[in-house]
Amino acid sequence: MSEISETVRVLEASIGKLFQRLESLERTAGELRRELEAATATIDRQYAESEALKKQYETLKIAHSLLGSDENKRDTKLKINALIREIDYCIAQLSD
Repeated sequence: MSEISETVRVLEASIGKLFQRLESLERTAGELRRELEAATATIDRQYAESEALKKQYETLKIAHSLLGSDENKRDTKLKINALIREIDYCIAQLSD
């Protein structure tokens, strides 16, 4: 009988250790989820900043070429032509 009770005691101890390990892993998983959410938010914010900076760069490039720079003159002309086409399209839509 003592052999059975010893086996039960060992099993109870093992199960207790497993529950402790499970709780530890759940805490770790929760911490990792929070870290992932924070990293994702940081990446999203940095992506938005990057896109804003790209738009600002393009605007500055066009403004620079409008001021007389020959470097981006072709791009500026293409952009102006695209804007003119868009305005013409809007006028045509309003005329209908």
